[in-house]
Amino acid sequence: MCSQVVGLLILGVFLLGGSPSYGQLSPTYYDDTCPNASSIVRGVIQEAFISDVRIGASLIRLHFHDCFVNGCDGSLLLDNTETIVSEKDAIPNANSTRGFEVVDSIKTALESSCQGIVSCADILAIAAEASVNMSGGPSWTVLLGRRDSRIANQSGANTALPNPRQNITTLKAVFEAVGLNTTTDLVALSGAHTFGRAACRFFSDRIYNFSGTESPDPSLNSSYLETLSALCPQDGDGTVLADLDPTTPDGFDKNYFSNLQENRGLLQSDQELFSTTGSDTIDIVNLFASNETAFFESFVESMIRMGNISPLTGTEGEIRLDCRKVNNDSSGSADVLVSSI
Repeated sequence: MCSQVVGLLILGVFLLGGSPSYGQLSPTYYDDTCPNASSIVRGVIQEAFISDVRIGASLIRLHFHDCFVNGCDGSLLLDNTETIVSEKDAIPNANSTRGFEVVDSIKTALESSCQGIVSCADILAIAAEASVNMSGGPSWTVLLGRRDSRIANQSGANTALPNPRQNITTLKAVFEAVGLNTTTDLVALSGAHTFGRAACRFFSDRIYNFSGTESPDPSLNSSYLETLSALCPQDGDGTVLADLDPTTPDGFDKNYFSNLQENRGLLQSDQELFSTTGSDTIDIVNLFASNETAFFESFVESMIRMGNISPLTGTEGEIRLDCRKVNNDSSGSADVLVSSI
């Protein structure tokens, strides 16, 4: 099924009332106040792709890492100030998350067209969809109306985000903690690793000292192990990048799941989905590996669910004029903002 058809199917679900309620978020939120918002975002990303083939994967990762900490509130984008301890410096994000300059360019373009209207949190949601679709993946109707947090939560980022060395039990707990299901949501959203890169430091232990054994991860395909060993020699440069999907590294497709079946998952957290004996995720990996339409449809549904994690709406938060700082540049803390999902 082509991406346009997937998008129409999802839109049909909304129009027929077949989806769960998503609070105050709406696909038509900016229709009157900034009708060109989505096209402006897409235009900036298209330009960015010309010089940076990785930017799509980087932008969707920003949306993930934003939503898993305090909800989808743009808190990840805040820089350090006297009162804000930035999530960018949390262990899962430091020297890893990227694409902030593209978000800045999107915000500048939106402010020129409709000042003070489109939130930074919504920019991340729109950019995630655009990045997937421009890379060959599905399109979907993005629900909008999120507002921006005035605080950051670095300590939360250090504990709430999935990390590449987690086993299936921990991964499930991380997803359950934010209201996502531990089967289809976990596997479908992990499928975002069908494009992008990861640095050697995030998986070198699988090559040389898995779980303190001083041996490779036994689940690693032997030829893939040789490839990774050559790319990431022991005690080598931990910043060297490897393709998350060695088959089609820049395309959004089902090959991530085919790789898992062949024990060619780059990160431990990827391969755990297929190699954990008795896991209820194995059948879903097999389904997605054989049926790209099933993957695309599930991915869209899971992205919409993730995008609804604790959004600030109504009069909560603010619409930042600069995604890197709160409007009065004086508030913020590392305290957890508690909202319902």
